[in-house]
Amino acid sequence: MAPKTKFSTHRERATNPLVWCAAIICTILTVAVIIAGIATFIGYLVIHPRVPYVSVMDAHLDHIQIDYAGILEIQVTILIRAQNGNEKAHASFSDSSYSLSLNGEVVAQLVAPPFEVGKNSSVDFNYVVPSSPIPLRPDQAEDVDTGLKKDLIRFDLKGSTRVRWRIGHLASVRFLCRLECRLRFHPLNGTYIPSRCSSKAK
Repeated sequence: MAPKTKFSTHRERATNPLVWCAAIICTILTVAVIIAGIATFIGYLVIHPRVPYVSVMDAHLDHIQIDYAGILEIQVTILIRAQNGNEKAHASFSDSSYSLSLNGEVVAQLVAPPFEVGKNSSVDFNYVVPSSPIPLRPDQAEDVDTGLKKDLIRFDLKGSTRVRWRIGHLASVRFLCRLECRLRFHPLNGTYIPSRCSSKAK
């Protein structure tokens, strides 16, 4: 007896419309991201954005004195410049704070309120930093006394400022400018010994 042929009456399930909608939305989003990336890249090539930076331009040791009890008094003037080399973008600086220390002892804090720097421009901050009488440990006082006799005093300047600028109308870029360097002076006349002190990459 010939075997019976089996016919399937099961119908293939149609794709759910929600799946199609999700696929279309994902495709649109992918295309949009690709177009945005291409536009940002083209904008970068056209604008050539440069990272703003801060630098110590000049300084002067106005006053330094230490008594027999190891009490230190100083006054330092420091000129810090915020530079924006972008020809087509303003830059915003905020949270600017720097500490000035001598032999590991913080002697002053330099701060600035939020400020703007125009296109291809700069802003100078002339910090006049007087300190209250600072009691030093015997070893610290000895180091300062040795520096006075050698006519060479070293301060450490360390801090940062936050920068934000726009690449045209495409994107906003944020960056942290860190400043960490040593400032050297001749205490006999207060002159600053120039050296590189900048957050700009070498």
